[in-house]
Amino acid sequence: MRVLQGKRSREVRAVWHQGGKVRMIDQRILPERFKIVDFTDYLQIAEAIKNMTVRGAPSIGATAAYGMALAARNGADLQEAAATLKATRPTAYDLFYAVDHMLNSLELGDDPVDAADGYADQIVEKCRLIGKYGADLIDEEWNIMTHCNAGALATVDIGTALAPIRTAWTQGKHIFVYVSETRPRLQGMKLTAWELYNEGIPHNVIVDGASGAMMCRDTNMVIVGADRIAANGDFANKIGTFDKAVLAHELAVPFYVAAPMSTFDFSIVSGDEIVIEDRAEEEVTMIGNKRIAPKEVTALNPSFDMTRAKYVTGFITEMGILRPSEIGALRKEQFSEEGDL
Repeated sequence: MRVLQGKRSREVRAVWHQGGKVRMIDQRILPERFKIVDFTDYLQIAEAIKNMTVRGAPSIGATAAYGMALAARNGADLQEAAATLKATRPTAYDLFYAVDHMLNSLELGDDPVDAADGYADQIVEKCRLIGKYGADLIDEEWNIMTHCNAGALATVDIGTALAPIRTAWTQGKHIFVYVSETRPRLQGMKLTAWELYNEGIPHNVIVDGASGAMMCRDTNMVIVGADRIAANGDFANKIGTFDKAVLAHELAVPFYVAAPMSTFDFSIVSGDEIVIEDRAEEEVTMIGNKRIAPKEVTALNPSFDMTRAKYVTGFITEMGILRPSEIGALRKEQFSEEGDL
């Protein structure tokens, strides 16, 4: 991703390995400060995933892969490291996919860092292809709505939901992006808007509750990311996604989900089996160190919601555009290859 620092710009990934350390952008303090933090132990990596120093399903997966590399390099028990990393956040499937990928690679004798680098590189290439296929869906002068952050920060580089937007922009298409703020952690306002600013892509932040009004006005399509996609096309994404999907369906606005195939969990039949992470109520009742709710008030804070496949126009993947009805065939193909069907 391109990061502007004064009059200079630099290209950087969300997470990478360098000099025996795992390095990542601290996403908790953006956009106020740009800071790179270093980790040398898988337990530190697990805490970074849990406290959202790094977030976004593909970036979480890559970070976990690097965590497994550190565990292998440091002589830690790999099964214990895998269990610790998997326990950090329950909803994002890329986390589990990446840890299992690393276990298989290490069992084959692959170099730990090379294996993790290879996994991260694969994610970036998949995002490039998502951008390529998704940009074909975008017409000149379109207004596009997105939710939360599914850009380079969330996916090592390029993005999932932002990949078609970035690609369309570089192709010379004049587009505009509506960025919903994404309460309570404001990933849309703080992270997506920051990425779009750095890329020079025109956009406005809107409050989450304005989504329906903006769809009625002049929204041509909605693109969101995903944290886990079931075999029938039901998917989990940041809380507030379900609302947009229903509104888009009612208003006949195309609604697309952009995600690599590593986000598809073919072991679960429907979204009813997706575990939704609940986070601390302080994320809702406080902003920073300041409480904004009356002290007697408690809050619920589901981090994700589940959206039924019937609301999805299509899934933008590295394989092309998939309709919800096409996912079942992919599941049969995978399990047939594994001998499970």
